[in-house]
Amino acid sequence: MSGKLYGLGLGPGDPELITLKAHRILTSAPVIAYPAPDTGPSFARQIAAPYLRADQLEVPMIVPMRVERFPAQEIYDSAAITLSHHLDAGSDVAVLCEGDPFFYGSFMYLFERLAHRYPTEVVPGVSSMMAAAAAYGRPLAARNDVLSVLPGPMDDADLSLRIESASAVAIIKLGRHFARIRTLIAAMGLTEHAGYVERVSLANQKLMPLADVSEDVAPYFSMILIYKGAEGWAHTQAKPPERPL
Repeated sequence: MSGKLYGLGLGPGDPELITLKAHRILTSAPVIAYPAPDTGPSFARQIAAPYLRADQLEVPMIVPMRVERFPAQEIYDSAAITLSHHLDAGSDVAVLCEGDPFFYGSFMYLFERLAHRYPTEVVPGVSSMMAAAAAYGRPLAARNDVLSVLPGPMDDADLSLRIESASAVAIIKLGRHFARIRTLIAAMGLTEHAGYVERVSLANQKLMPLADVSEDVAPYFSMILIYKGAEGWAHTQAKPPERPL
């Protein structure tokens, strides 16, 4: 009998946003795998850290952080081989995923290599987009609104076309593209409709109207939310709590 492969969505960063199901599997699986950069700690592991046990075997999957396109095929080929050894030995393997495994998640590359060979279960997680809307205090979409999720690296022509055709927009993966995207939003006359969310659910979270952002760069874990649909919350932002929960 082989082990079972799990893809565990851990949510956007707050360990309390891990689902009960993901927590049960996380605390019981003998092998824990997670993506890790070649410099610095693994964010996925940091989310799960409060629940990890000393007797669990940890398998970091090193993914170089480069501007050029990743994931590189050979990295996931190698990781799949490593995990298959544990699965063949009968050990369940839980792969930790920031956010949701199938929403821009790295687990999908392991899934396509291993799911046809081993019993596999994907446990969905709270996506950063849902967490950002909740934190900012403005609904994403309603009724017949069309919501578009747009990656920041898209070129200006494609971005403007898709923003124009949608009622609500979440622009993710801002990073080094932030200044260009902010300029594009201003040119489209949508700055007052846009909110900025950075490192949602973490202690250093930032929430503000896009017009109030003074910096010209943004971290990778940031997002712009735009609403221009029929509802009246385009300019709404909930009042933040006087103290964090």
